Amino acid sequence: MRLDRLPALVLTAVLSPAGVALPQAAAPAPEMHQRHADAQAYIASLEDPARDAWQEPEAVVKALRLREGETVADIGAGSGYFTLRLARAVGERGRVYAVDINPDMVRHLNRRLRDTGVRNVSTVLSDPADPLLPDASVDRVLIVDTWHHVEDQPAYLERLKRVLKPGGQVIHIDFQKRELPVGPPLSMKIAREDLVRQMEAAGFRLASEHTFLPYQYFLVFTPL
Repeated sequence: MRLDRLPALVLTAVLSPAGVALPQAAAPAPEMHQRHADAQAYIASLEDPARDAWQEPEAVVKALRLREGETVADIGAGSGYFTLRLARAVGERGRVYAVDINPDMVRHLNRRLRDTGVRNVSTVLSDPADPLLPDASVDRVLIVDTWHHVEDQPAYLERLKRVLKPGGQVIHIDFQKRELPVGPPLSMKIAREDLVRQMEAAGFRLASEHTFLPYQYFLVFTPL
């Protein structure tokens, strides 16, 4: 798994054709990696309010239908863009593991959790090839805009199988493989059909799919 980002899921910001700053606006790969080296710029782009218009985080969390008391792993938690929303959804009896390989992101999120008083999130400074979560510890694994950075994807999927509780889910949200005003360059994207085939080969089935996001596919998988 490579990851200048995984799980430091960080989005980049440049101007859209309309002149609005959009996180992770499309850019060549070398430029994206250079941006990732600046933690503060990375964090600012992740939390840019303009991202909400196309990421639709509240609608995403609602579509997950999380139940109070569930445990969720946010792989590529970054600044906590989804982490804090997941924490609200699972309630005080639930738990969110915010998994990231970037120490700057983990420190930032630790400060954010302290300052906001959120107590049901545990940050995890993970290895690139291992989320470092206990076996059978989570109900859902959420992976947003990150999977294309994982080098040994089959091995990581085997690890995720062990992390899931019985009946658990792996949720992939990633950019469609076409030219878009946001996201990584086309060469770094994974087509929806290729991801479905990969997941099926690893022993997962596509349980459901949401199509309301304008630039991303939203797939829910369960182990066979």
